[in-house]
Amino acid sequence: MATVALDRTTTFTFQAPFPADWSLADLQKRLGDIPLERIRLIPPPGCATEEDLLEIEAREDRLYELEDGILVEKPMGWYESLLGVLISTAINSFLDDHHLGKVLGADGSLRILPGMIKIPDVSFISWDRWPKQPLPRRPIPALVPDLAIEVLSETNTQKEMDDKLTKYFQAGVRLVWYIYPETHAARAFTSPTVVSEIEENGVLDGGEVLPGFQLALRELFERADQGRPEDA
Repeated sequence: MATVALDRTTTFTFQAPFPADWSLADLQKRLGDIPLERIRLIPPPGCATEEDLLEIEAREDRLYELEDGILVEKPMGWYESLLGVLISTAINSFLDDHHLGKVLGADGSLRILPGMIKIPDVSFISWDRWPKQPLPRRPIPALVPDLAIEVLSETNTQKEMDDKLTKYFQAGVRLVWYIYPETHAARAFTSPTVVSEIEENGVLDGGEVLPGFQLALRELFERADQGRPEDA
């Protein structure tokens, strides 16, 4: 575990206002009741910057999202990662014949609003939104995906995901998919209040964002759950 030593000259600047009488419980509630271990202590909540996020990622190889100067660790287990890879592979295969844009994976950090960094597990960005000039590797690009896909982990709370959904559409995301590994189901949002419930036998449809693209949930989870062949 990384250790950060602070001397007496270390100073922090708040990036967003917080009530002076807040406790850790208030902060946790503000973040959707997520586990406290996902909230970064240094830099202090409210004082973190995009530069802090990049420095921590380079030093510790840990992914954080940023909002209101607070660093929140992105939860990702191996199974959620596998599902994300399968989904991005399916979309990329579709894009081989339908040249509509680009796909980013689970470490594709995006500045979707000023001071707000989000990392969807899979992002599709259409050519209409992709810059004509080559993007630099750093800093984090100010890009809003057309489609944001989140594969929920055990530590994602309902309140956290409701808040994230609002922020996605506030930023201009057109379609959001939430994938639920425990139930093999999904939810497709075209606004914070318009949602389609997709059961295990159902199909996710790209709609106006990815016209013609469909993802069968049963096939997705069967592939994710496929065991090792006997002759391997």
